[in-house]
Amino acid sequence: MTHFSWWLDGSIVGLYLLATMVAGIAVRKYVGKVEHFLLAGREMNVYLGIASLAATEFGIVTCMYTAQFGYKYGFAGATPGILQALAMFLIGVTGFCVKPLRDSGAMTIPELFERRYGARIRWLAGVVIVLGGLLNMGVFLRMGGDFLLLVTGLHGPHLLEIMMTVLLTAVAVYTILGGMLSVLVTDFLQFVVMSGGLLVVTLLILARVGWDRLVASVQQHCGPGGFNPFVNSELGWEFVVYQLFIQTAATLTWQTCIARLLAARDTRTGRKVYTGTAFFFCCRFLIPGLWGMAALAVLGWAPLKTLSAGEQAALPAGVQAKIAASRAPDALGQLSTEEKRQLPPPVRDKLEKVSLQAMPRFLSTFLPAELMGLLGLLLAAMLAADMSTDSSYMLTWASVIYNDILAPFRRTRWSERKGILWNRFIVALIGVYLLFFGLWYELKGNLWDYLTITGTIYLASMSTLLIACCYWKRANNWGAAGAIIVGAAIPVAFLVIQQLPATAELARRIGPYYSGMAAYVGAALAMIVGSLLKPRPPLAPSGAAARAAAEGG
Repeated sequence: MTHFSWWLDGSIVGLYLLATMVAGIAVRKYVGKVEHFLLAGREMNVYLGIASLAATEFGIVTCMYTAQFGYKYGFAGATPGILQALAMFLIGVTGFCVKPLRDSGAMTIPELFERRYGARIRWLAGVVIVLGGLLNMGVFLRMGGDFLLLVTGLHGPHLLEIMMTVLLTAVAVYTILGGMLSVLVTDFLQFVVMSGGLLVVTLLILARVGWDRLVASVQQHCGPGGFNPFVNSELGWEFVVYQLFIQTAATLTWQTCIARLLAARDTRTGRKVYTGTAFFFCCRFLIPGLWGMAALAVLGWAPLKTLSAGEQAALPAGVQAKIAASRAPDALGQLSTEEKRQLPPPVRDKLEKVSLQAMPRFLSTFLPAELMGLLGLLLAAMLAADMSTDSSYMLTWASVIYNDILAPFRRTRWSERKGILWNRFIVALIGVYLLFFGLWYELKGNLWDYLTITGTIYLASMSTLLIACCYWKRANNWGAAGAIIVGAAIPVAFLVIQQLPATAELARRIGPYYSGMAAYVGAALAMIVGSLLKPRPPLAPSGAAARAAAEGG
């Protein structure tokens, strides 16, 4: 039974939300130019950049999928975080790609591409970035709502929708008014609250559940695969290679990372933000992963307990027995195709989300009631994480829409006031889209797999274009166009066949890892082949040759 108290925990959450709104709105008076709105005037220092990037990249959705990885795969589930931490550190130290990008003075990555590949590639790159980004962000709100309802134990008609709407409206208000300045200020506050909540809950888990019990639980349910991804039957080398592609590409081109790089005072500051944030990217997988492992140790694997008494009674005895005998993390693994088809949709949905919802179910009863206000602190920390993520993502996609997709339609230079107005309007439209998308989209399969696939829609091609732009003189618009088309077509095709009942089984056999690797390899090959196929422009004659030709004529 949850220990949520409206008067105490609710007051803590309410005060936090009020403080965030006041801080976010207070800086709106400093927004006088588009550069202020999108990049905070390029005056971000190292410490604010580290806090902002760390807060942005840890939302409730992050906590949900990383805890799910801990619940399903044990310590091996932290592999993506370790790989991204390495990528952040090495790219920050060497300046690979990020140094020439920041030195260019561009406001977005597509703006840099125009200088090398032309205006059409800039526009196409902007479209692909926004497509992948908005699809990726579309599940954030529902995941946040699910977490809050499960932890608090609250129920009611349309309560999830109401909570999502209120949260998104609050975030949209200060983001629309203050832009990146509001995002940076609120991110710093949110980083402090979020870090405090994460540390308190993690220390409680280590004290009350114990490290030895966590390790023993992982060993019991996952075996050696809970410690080594290469021997895990659901992960393997293909998972590790795919994550290496994903994390490197995300470090180079993920909009929230790039926004901090471009908002930094100079290139040196931007690189320090990368190296300083590297360790946190490991922690954002490891800490919630420990929460997921604690859920496995305390709750065990009991998928039938997620169903109500009425839902259980409605299932045939044979189906109940198979679900009870299933092995983590697949509650439906022993059912036949026909038995799965006959399950009521709400029951099937709950059974498919056992691992995803295990952590919030665990926290709802784990936090001790005698520590009054602790649940309120946790909820404030999670709301802090979610609000920083939502605000930053809304702003970064809006910056690409304004700066790159709308660029061909700005025949004359817009005034700063008109540019800020349009950016605010775009942020508002993104908020409306997120609200409706989050309400109707039904997530299929693993949450992390969905996020990496939608991210690959643009990460595969944009990382290829950026590396070629910075380091390959032969790269041109033919190769860039090919890389964008191939890099986006493969993950989009996989998402489509995954959603269609007739092809869902084919998508399951292919799997997200092979399709994801194909997108990165395909984009790189398309860049190479396309660039080499385009004829080189004729060389201009030298001065002596030109004079000789003129004299001969």
